[in-house]
Amino acid sequence: MEQTIQQKKGKLFIGDEEQPKAQLLFEEKENTMVITSTVVAPSERGQGLGTDLIDFAVNYARKHKLKIDPVCSFAQGVIQNTPEYEVVLKK
Repeated sequence: MEQTIQQKKGKLFIGDEEQPKAQLLFEEKENTMVITSTVVAPSERGQGLGTDLIDFAVNYARKHKLKIDPVCSFAQGVIQNTPEYEVVLKK
């Protein structure tokens, strides 16, 4: 089922903002999107929500001409294991 990803300053989330099913936190600085955390509620794990958020973040970065610095280990893993995401990865 396609989940709607909502965006606020420094945050992408699925579901309710106060109790999100999944959320990704980031900071933008000097043409870089620093992904600091990706969290999926235990009841929602295994559905690809975290990966959906990373995908959205990558598209956001492309659109805004940003590089991604995945400080979060989950984000780092997804980006490194998805060859088409390599172009936005900050080296």
